[in-house]
Amino acid sequence: METASWISSRRHDRFQSEFGQLYKGIYNMSTQPKIPITPDEARAIAKEAYIYGFPIVDNMRIQYGYFVDQGNPEYKGPYNQIFNIPRVYTPEDKVVQTPNSDTPYSWIGLDLRAEPIVFTVPPIEKERYWSLQLIDLYTHNFDYLGSRTTGNDGGNFAVAGPNWQGETPARIKKVIRCETQIAMGLFRTQLYNPSDLENVKQIQQRYRVQPLSAFLGQPAPDPAPSVDFPKPLTPEAQRTSIEFFDLLNFYLQFCPTHPSEVELMERFTKINIGARKDFAATLSPEMKKAVEDGIADAWKEFNENKKANVDTGKLTAADGFGTREFLHNNYLFRMTSAALGIYGNSKEEALYPAYYTDSEGQKLNGANRYIVRFEPGQLPPANAFWSITMYELPASLLVANPIDRYLINSPMLPHLKRDDDQGITLYVQNESPGQDKESNWLPAPTGPFWVTVRLYWPKEEALNGTWKLPPMQRVKEE
Repeated sequence: METASWISSRRHDRFQSEFGQLYKGIYNMSTQPKIPITPDEARAIAKEAYIYGFPIVDNMRIQYGYFVDQGNPEYKGPYNQIFNIPRVYTPEDKVVQTPNSDTPYSWIGLDLRAEPIVFTVPPIEKERYWSLQLIDLYTHNFDYLGSRTTGNDGGNFAVAGPNWQGETPARIKKVIRCETQIAMGLFRTQLYNPSDLENVKQIQQRYRVQPLSAFLGQPAPDPAPSVDFPKPLTPEAQRTSIEFFDLLNFYLQFCPTHPSEVELMERFTKINIGARKDFAATLSPEMKKAVEDGIADAWKEFNENKKANVDTGKLTAADGFGTREFLHNNYLFRMTSAALGIYGNSKEEALYPAYYTDSEGQKLNGANRYIVRFEPGQLPPANAFWSITMYELPASLLVANPIDRYLINSPMLPHLKRDDDQGITLYVQNESPGQDKESNWLPAPTGPFWVTVRLYWPKEEALNGTWKLPPMQRVKEE
């Protein structure tokens, strides 16, 4: 869910420009009468459309399981009803990659077609972090409520879809506009320690969600037509099947074309990609092969970008998540975000520096032992809290271990053993480092892994790069 770091924010503009050049030609195409296109052109368009559409399709794969398919073990409830999870994630949770195990979640799928939805938030004690991340169908984080943005005093807030034209109603502190008709809200409520869970449950139970008409005590508008959502592809099939584009066409009906994408969508229609269009049935065998090759080209570009920039730390989550305006329509960034850790926070809300390699550039593996030492005064700088979480590869899921510890975070500081100079050394390995060091042990799997650091409401020295994540050092075997 929330992913590793992959770009230094100081390099953001340079990389935005560099990768943006890959797509600049999309916006300069003039409208021409329809003419037959070659397989090569179809392949190029399929590649562009796949990179553009992957976050939408993968987002709806997850939303289908959460809010549509009542037989899914991950089902949480219908759209516009809040679902609280009064616990943190464990290795048994396998639907969303890189899950956060610091903050119990509350989920809500948003159907904004008929009218706005009102969130009522209770007052929350000043020290406890909370946030409501609002995610549109493209996976843009289009706005936030929470400790950082609106404070802990509580209040009523409305989220409106693209077709609503009203003014801010009485008793509503803020109306937030969403450019897609389907969206999602994700509450995070900080848990200090296991004994604090009952307090979190009480807060979650006071989060309230209702249609604007119910909030105002007025008659409800006509309901939006019911939607027969298609069954999604598996994550594996999404990578190869041309049915991906039939799903994309279905979901695009909930995404009114943004002014910056008019010419892009016109280009996509050359191979019948667009809202409600029937894609696969129109393809000749030659064009089907061209589209399949275009999908493969999209993943090739993703992998090249990941190898050159993500794995080397040049690109971070600081540049992969945010509003449309922040991303500047960089669809490769958006796809990378979704593929590596969908629903990650915008950088102002949380930063995710990560460890993929050790201090010598070697990939991390549980066959080795590692240490991470924080010098005195150099713990992750966060206004709310920080955590360090272990994920096994290739699944990017939490790691089962004998002590049921999936992370080390700042609320655990009183229980961590300090070095003589008051620094802190963490032990990252598969087997216990010994009883005297076990308080500082982050258990690893037996094989490949990576580790992400989360800084919630990061301080300026984290945002501007002044603070640096210390290296993960392999312990040399004697």
